[in-house]
Amino acid sequence: MGGGSAFDGGMSGELAALRTEICTLYKDDAVPWVIGYSGGKDSTAILQLVWRALEKLPAAERTKPVHVISTDTLVENPVVAAWVSGSLKKIGDAAREQGLPIQSHRLTPPVEDTFWVNLIGRGYPAPRNKFRWCTNRLKIQPSNNFIRDVVRENGEAILVLGTRRAESQARARNMAKHAENAVRDRLSPNVTLPNCLIYTPIERWANDDVWAFLTREGNPWGQDNHALMGMYRGASEDGECPLVVDKTTPSCGNSRFGCYVCTLVDQDRSMAAMIQNDAEKEWMEPLLALRDELDFRGDEKRATEKKNRDYRRLSGNLTLYHPGDSDESQLVRGPYTQEARANWLRRVLETQQIVREIGPPAVAETELLTLPELQEIRRLWVVEKHEIEDLVPQIYEEAIGEAYPGPPIDEDLVFDAEALAMLREESQPGVGGDDPAVPAAGPLTFELARNLLDVERRFRTKANRRGLYKALEKTVEKCFYDGEDDALDRARQRSGEDEQEPPKKELVQISLLQPINDAEQNAEAVDAD
Repeated sequence: MGGGSAFDGGMSGELAALRTEICTLYKDDAVPWVIGYSGGKDSTAILQLVWRALEKLPAAERTKPVHVISTDTLVENPVVAAWVSGSLKKIGDAAREQGLPIQSHRLTPPVEDTFWVNLIGRGYPAPRNKFRWCTNRLKIQPSNNFIRDVVRENGEAILVLGTRRAESQARARNMAKHAENAVRDRLSPNVTLPNCLIYTPIERWANDDVWAFLTREGNPWGQDNHALMGMYRGASEDGECPLVVDKTTPSCGNSRFGCYVCTLVDQDRSMAAMIQNDAEKEWMEPLLALRDELDFRGDEKRATEKKNRDYRRLSGNLTLYHPGDSDESQLVRGPYTQEARANWLRRVLETQQIVREIGPPAVAETELLTLPELQEIRRLWVVEKHEIEDLVPQIYEEAIGEAYPGPPIDEDLVFDAEALAMLREESQPGVGGDDPAVPAAGPLTFELARNLLDVERRFRTKANRRGLYKALEKTVEKCFYDGEDDALDRARQRSGEDEQEPPKKELVQISLLQPINDAEQNAEAVDAD
């Protein structure tokens, strides 16, 4: 993959050639540079190379900005997040002091796109390969939006990345393909970002080349590269990051850091290793436990997740699918139920309190959920989901032991807590009057009554009440069923499923009020709501 060390001809010669190349490309045009910086070894090496190259240029030739961008998903490994945050500050301060045109930027997703707002607020299930909703919202979009702004202002941008062919065979093939389409020497077009060129200076370097460079060359913005190596060492299961003396010696270069909530992997090996290798990091164990609760792998966890997720999709529709081990269609699970979302909010806030209590002073003010996120979750529950119980302040006060700090989400809620409790009691399944013409309450009676009252209230003060009947109809449609079995039977009937025929394999989305022949063929993945 990597073809051996890039320093076979000598490190000094390789570095001198790279710095000359960087200076030449930098001076060739007025196109701004954007360096993707994660705080890891590769992006640190890239920034050091560019920094040292620009130092050699006369001040009059350092005419265009170099933007250093780092995306904080707000659910990063807290040790790494603190490292990156400190690095960005040092980068900005040192660049100003040294008169370099380097600017650091910490990017975050907008509050409506954060991890907990989507999972707790909207009810999205924990990410998985069939429904990987997190990466684009948390990482890709914040950086792409920044780059697009640079392109919009300047017409073009050059993205400098620390990608290397030695990282994987897939990465090597992808980089080779981009190289074939190079429009200028060493610059390749980005297929997703128009007018953005990619420059990868260390693409030929091996892991050990990166570490050799970082441990030999001093860090120009004052960060300790040996401390960086220590962080990688702590995240390696064997706790070692040895001096590499030959090609058979293992390197710590393959340590991977990421979000502490990531369920796209079997387990968070880097955080587990940090806790195992350093007793002072045991305060992160509650974060690891929270991540493991989110995981859906294993029969027991899958059964729990099924119970925690609605049998209706986020839109209220039903979607049928045929499991590979069954001849009968089943309902695709939708978002987390109200009860499950309330439980996740409580668990995250409780975890936050535990971390504050057992962690070092540096994490005493840790916020796993910020106030803007709490307010957005509250808005989604009360306004969009009609959950007018307004549970966020109550859960916050129970978990944190303090009054909720946010302002009211709605000054004109239709019922107070006592009235809602009475409505819920009267809506319990089986409760009904003596009149046989009056049907007994069903499992969705409370949700239907509450939602209808809230819809009517929201239209009450509008001069134009157009859309009221459609909103009421949608509410009735979503809450029509007498439980999951009833919903499944009706969905099978409306899909035209014939138990005597071989089952259809495609997903079929069913809306209660639409004509049977218009049932939408839904080709999305099973978990893609």
